Amino acid sequence: MKFLYSIILVLFLFISFIFADWVLKPSTPNTNEITQNFNVNEIPEYNGKPYIEINNNVPFFSQSDLTTKSFEKYSDLDYLGRVGVAFANIGQDIMPTEKRKNISHIKPTGWKSVKYDIVEGKSLYNRCHLIGFQLSAENANEKNLMTGTRYFNVDGMLPFEDMVSDYVKKTDNHVLYRVTPIFEENNLIANGVQIEAKSVEDNGKGVMFNVFVYNVQPEITIDYKTGDSFLTEKDTKKLVSFSVIFLKICQQS
Repeated sequence: MKFLYSIILVLFLFISFIFADWVLKPSTPNTNEITQNFNVNEIPEYNGKPYIEINNNVPFFSQSDLTTKSFEKYSDLDYLGRVGVAFANIGQDIMPTEKRKNISHIKPTGWKSVKYDIVEGKSLYNRCHLIGFQLSAENANEKNLMTGTRYFNVDGMLPFEDMVSDYVKKTDNHVLYRVTPIFEENNLIANGVQIEAKSVEDNGKGVMFNVFVYNVQPEITIDYKTGDSFLTEKDTKKLVSFSVIFLKICQQS
C-alpha cells in the first residue's frame, strides 16, 4: 500500500510540475492576434517606399474608441523586453511644454551602437518613440521606445507625427492615434509598425491614415533576430572595388 501511495505521489508531483511549467512558460506573442485587424503575412517586401497603406488608409478604430478626452496607454514589455501597442488620444493638453532630455540610458531590445558612413548622422539605430515626443511628451518611457533605423524614424514615422501635431495645434481638436510594433517570432528588432490615426471632432476629415512603416535602412542588411547589421553585398563589392582602385592610385604615385 505504501508503495502504491508513493507511485501516486510521484505521479501527482510530476503532473503538477508539467502543469506549472505550461502555465508559467511565456508564450511567443502572435502578431496576427495583437493587431487583430490585418494579416501581417500579407505585407509586401520593402520596395523603396518607407511605408504602405493598409485597409485603403482607413484605421480600424471602433466608434466607441472615439472620445474628446485625451489619454495615453502603453503596453507592458513582454518577456523579451519588447514594446507593445501604444494607444493615445492626442490633444494639446498632453503635448510637451519643455525640451526633450537625454534618453541614452534606455536600451530597447536589439539596440546596437553601430555607425555607417552611408547613413545620415552615421548612427544606424535611433531610440524611436512609438508615440512621438511632440505628441505625448513621453520621453524616457521604456514602454514607448523601440530600436528603429534612422530611415524608419525620420522618413517613415516623423511625417505622420508632424501631420498629427500640426493638425492638433491648428484646430485644438483631438486625434486618436495607435502604434502597433510588428515583431516576427522572438526577434528583438521589429519589422516595422502599424500607425493608425483619426481626427475625432471632424470624424477623420482633418487626419485619417492607416499605414505600415518599414523598419529598414537602404543599403544595409539587418538581422532582426539580434539587431546585428552589415552593408548589403552590392555595397560591400563597391567598397572593395573602391579600395582596390585607391591602392592602385597610391602605388602609381
